[in-house]
Amino acid sequence: MSMATAAAPSLAQQIEGDPIINDICISVGTANGSGSQTSNNTLMRALFLMGIPVAGKNLFPSNIQGLPTWFIIRANKDGWTGRKRDVDVVVCMNPETAQSDVANAIPGSVVIFDDSLGLEKLRDDVIFYPVPFKKLVAESCENVKLRKYVVNMIYVGVCCELFGIDMEKTKQALSKELKGKAKAIDLNKPALDAGAKWARENLKKKDRLRVEAMDKTAGKILITGNDASALGALYGGVSVVTWYPITPSSSLCEATIDLLEEFRKDPKTGKRTFCHVQGEDELASVGMAIGAGWAGARAMTATSGPGISLMSEFVGLAYYGEVPVVIGDVARVGPSTGLPTRTMQGDLTQLYWCSHGDTRHVVLIPGTVEECYEFWCDAFNIAEELQTPVFVMTDLDLGMNYWLTDRFKMPTKPMNRGKVLDEAAFKQMQEWGRYKDVENDGVGYRTLPGAFEGGAYFTRGSGHDEQARYTEDSKAWERGMQRLARKHETARKRVPSPVVDGRGAKVGIIAYGSTDLPVQESVDRLRKAGQKIDYLRVRALPFSKEVADFLVCHDTVYVIEANALGQMRTILGNDYPEHANKFRSILHYDGLPLYPAKVVDAIKAGVEVK
Repeated sequence: MSMATAAAPSLAQQIEGDPIINDICISVGTANGSGSQTSNNTLMRALFLMGIPVAGKNLFPSNIQGLPTWFIIRANKDGWTGRKRDVDVVVCMNPETAQSDVANAIPGSVVIFDDSLGLEKLRDDVIFYPVPFKKLVAESCENVKLRKYVVNMIYVGVCCELFGIDMEKTKQALSKELKGKAKAIDLNKPALDAGAKWARENLKKKDRLRVEAMDKTAGKILITGNDASALGALYGGVSVVTWYPITPSSSLCEATIDLLEEFRKDPKTGKRTFCHVQGEDELASVGMAIGAGWAGARAMTATSGPGISLMSEFVGLAYYGEVPVVIGDVARVGPSTGLPTRTMQGDLTQLYWCSHGDTRHVVLIPGTVEECYEFWCDAFNIAEELQTPVFVMTDLDLGMNYWLTDRFKMPTKPMNRGKVLDEAAFKQMQEWGRYKDVENDGVGYRTLPGAFEGGAYFTRGSGHDEQARYTEDSKAWERGMQRLARKHETARKRVPSPVVDGRGAKVGIIAYGSTDLPVQESVDRLRKAGQKIDYLRVRALPFSKEVADFLVCHDTVYVIEANALGQMRTILGNDYPEHANKFRSILHYDGLPLYPAKVVDAIKAGVEVK
């Protein structure tokens, strides 16, 4: 009787010492326009299908095709998928940046590269895996013209074999990424297999990295913030989209229009029940959106910092004329053109005080893709309830990158149009004034143009009284500004309240937006190191009561934000000057997402970072 021979361990299992399981960060350096996005997303989705929390960040150039680009994939068993300062695996697919990529690698990390580059001579403190990419792609792809695209899939196969990424899951991910493109799928699969086979037969495992199947992505999805925002706008009832393209907001409007084309047509006639218009510039776009909001439609536009600058005069008109409209700002690095494909929270004060004179706006600040969906859905309610422009501020990191999230929930509350009078309600009012404050909440009653006789009024940006009549009377102007101040106080109770993780510490952190996940990870590390610390995440302006309560309870408050001037700290100091001496800034403004080590090091040292 013969004995069965035990199967040899896979390459990923051939680890000397304790393995590092399900905690891996991979940086892939390629050239823009080389087709690398398919391979990068395939690898990210394969880890997701294995049940491992994962996310991807695309660091791409703003200039023409051929410039360097990097894709960062982080998978972590505990769900920490924000940016990590030090990557574990460096994949060099771009000869132009290969040497600098190796130079920036941390000691002990892995470098995968084309063997013709000779990178192994550069350092002796990293683990090199040379791979004959040119030879393998020539053997697996007959079409010479397509090899420059297909070669990226070989690195995916090598990573699968080296780190134990399930090949079947990887092929499922490839099929999803190239859905409906059977020829492209068939073209890439041989390269995937070739990379894995070569690694299995030729490499000796020298690192300790390995992934194993988990169950932490069940019921979850990978989605960008812009796609989530578009879905929220759809469920929020948007019917008019006006826009002008600008990175990184373009995909938000494009995704919204695609959803409207699919779901907003009369089922009998096939005619659109919505309108979308690309204006000649940002000023025209917001002007059309404001006009649609005045007429009773739920209208939106989206842009980035330079577009907000151009929109500011019309935004002032909507604020003082009290017209509901929703404006998305997917922020990028400024001033001026800045770094259009990098991320920053540099537009906060611009949004809050947008336009000239005494304006203060509602700004919703989602920190997750789920909140992108929820806040955009509710933004139209808030705009109509308060009769005012509402900004939804994200940034490139949250807007354009893939994030792991629970599936979104269907809205359960009906749309709230606010104080809109129909003819019956209008006739019951003893004396109607468009800008008259009946309930002392700062919000008057409005009518929709052409709805019924007698409800007409002028909407003007110049001085007006409670009946919307033109006036330059100083007392009437003061009454109007005092009423808008009451509306601002009403807004404090209506906007999303902060998320507070308080445990009675005397040291606190305040952050907002896309810095949330790295700040959460920072708080976790600090607490494990024995630091007592609390965390409040602002989700909207104006501040609600919880912010004041948090400041009262803490002696030192670190305000963490991705800009150079400490804009949230400025607004906090303006609203709560009695607490201004408590604030300490930790500022991050290099255009890349915040990473936890920066926060942890600063708070441990008790210093500001400016």
